[in-house]
Amino acid sequence: MNYRRLILALTFISTLLTSFKPIKKTLSYDDYPVYAGSDLGVTYSHLKTIFKIWAPTASAVKLRLYEAGDGGKATQILKLDKGVKGTWQTVINHDLKNKYYTFQVCDSGRWLQERPDIYAKAVGVNGKRGMVVDLVSTNPKNWVNDRKPAQKNFTDIIIYELHVRDLSISPQSGIKNKGKFLGLTETGTKSPDDESTGLDHIKALGVTHVHLLPSFDFNSIDETKPDEKYNWGYDPLNYNVPEGSYATNPYGGNVRIKEFKQMVQTLHANGLRVILDVVYNHTADTKSNFNQFVPGYFYRHTAKGAYSNATGCGNETASERAMMRKYMIESVVYWAKEYHLDGFRFDLMGVHDIETMNQISAVLHKIDPTIFIYGEGWTAGSSPLDENLRAVKKNAAKLNQIAVFNDDLRDGIKGGWSDVKSKGFVSGAAGTAESVKFGIVGSVKHPQIDYSKVNYSKEAWAAEPYQTINYVSCHDDNTLWDRLKISNPTASEANLIKMDKLSNAIVLTSQGVAFLHAGAEMLRTKQGMANSFNSPDSINQLDWSRKSRYKQVFDYYKALIALRKNHPAFRMPSAQMIQSRLKFFDATDPNTIGYQISGNANGDSWKNILVIFNGNGIDKQINIPTGNWTLAADGNNIDENGIKKLSGTQLTIPATSAYILYEK
Repeated sequence: MNYRRLILALTFISTLLTSFKPIKKTLSYDDYPVYAGSDLGVTYSHLKTIFKIWAPTASAVKLRLYEAGDGGKATQILKLDKGVKGTWQTVINHDLKNKYYTFQVCDSGRWLQERPDIYAKAVGVNGKRGMVVDLVSTNPKNWVNDRKPAQKNFTDIIIYELHVRDLSISPQSGIKNKGKFLGLTETGTKSPDDESTGLDHIKALGVTHVHLLPSFDFNSIDETKPDEKYNWGYDPLNYNVPEGSYATNPYGGNVRIKEFKQMVQTLHANGLRVILDVVYNHTADTKSNFNQFVPGYFYRHTAKGAYSNATGCGNETASERAMMRKYMIESVVYWAKEYHLDGFRFDLMGVHDIETMNQISAVLHKIDPTIFIYGEGWTAGSSPLDENLRAVKKNAAKLNQIAVFNDDLRDGIKGGWSDVKSKGFVSGAAGTAESVKFGIVGSVKHPQIDYSKVNYSKEAWAAEPYQTINYVSCHDDNTLWDRLKISNPTASEANLIKMDKLSNAIVLTSQGVAFLHAGAEMLRTKQGMANSFNSPDSINQLDWSRKSRYKQVFDYYKALIALRKNHPAFRMPSAQMIQSRLKFFDATDPNTIGYQISGNANGDSWKNILVIFNGNGIDKQINIPTGNWTLAADGNNIDENGIKKLSGTQLTIPATSAYILYEK
């Protein structure tokens, strides 16, 4: 017998046995334990603080306490005890107010990164450590007496979409707290041309809601150097904490909370409700806080196990999974209650499942029936979750009190999003009128719409008009003014202004909810830059010199908004009312739209209203219904008392303009 071979064989077998590690049983994410309690995160009182996380696959969890939000060594390291349903907990029985902390989870034999818990409500600079916060102490004076402005119907809403930094950062803004939450609390601010800016400007414009681009703690800005880099904020880090670069002091965890509340309080006091843009559909990266506590669970994956990417950002969250659904619900409830918010705009809402969105709606509307919820009814890529289960635009009727952006109207007005040189209705493009008419009726079913000619939707998708967000521009893509210049390179400035005014005249007289991009009222430009998410202030800032330069455009927008607010016929609350009161009449020309709203619709003081849009570059003569008409808007001026009286059944509509007539 060859003993040498035997010894080698035995040695090899021994090596295999000693190196063998049991294979950990891999559970389906659906089999992970679900914790139903409402006490995850940090629960503070002067007597004790409870630290509790959900980490069902962890073998150990450490808690570290620090004196500061960055730097220095931990003053204490504690082990958490394993609890029920995948939870871990420890209690410290003395006052930890304003102390900082991190958790660290051991999973599959390795220690993951130190991070705040996913429920963190306060953090230090750049969000790397959580802070134990006494939330009552962050309330500004008279916070308990904060009152929301009145709101009757969702269709009364006029939204103004704004980036916090863009409003005030310009040297011409006259605002002291540039780029900060507090910039939105300043009144009496003026441009060098003595025009009102900031809050006074928004208030004078007459909108009802300020939609803030992501203002929770995001990843891309170094809060110690907030002026060195710009970002829109669609890269979430800590979902339940305000962004530190918008605070006057990013180091003290209390400051950003108090200043956010001061902003909300001031906006409310000035008649403006506040909407927060939320981004639960993806995280900044896959090294997120989610993955440092429960690796993989909070995300969707492809059949091969890779991160799926319906967001175009490298990952997508799994809203249909029990603990992700729970997280989203508890997060929006926290913002609604703690910060008195009035609405939420869901980024790429089409990534989320319908059931989660409806549960969010039910919980929020139980808190406050006037909270407004809306989102993008699309994705940026394919998702492993069946589209029939997702909150995409075609499923809007399955959503309960949730609205969706109307890209049919948007692109019908100015041209398709995929080709910036394409023209729309206001540029005289043929075949766009039906898409505009679809938006005029609030995306609801209407017997006079030929759905085969609507650009994207071949059937009505809104059950009621409040489910459609009518708009022609937002932070994404080119500003309206830039897009019109790109697609009409030979047009004069005067004609481009006509196209611009006609665009938002359509938006502000259509049924549904009206939405404006901040600065559109003064022909905002980003110098041709479309996706300006990380472009500098020189591209993104509101240029307040344009207000005086284009004052007549601002006045026109302001008058349009007042007209909409003064006349409920333009904001009917039900599909049935629209179907019975709004009728299109034959304008004969394919790029002219005319309709009548009749019978003192929605309690309007005007008995009958005619609205006519001429998208042609030349004047058009049209036949109008018989009546004793008074002209209220002619494309240049709006006067609800009447510009002039009109007789006869023929009317010449100037090129690229909107006419509004009424009879009492």
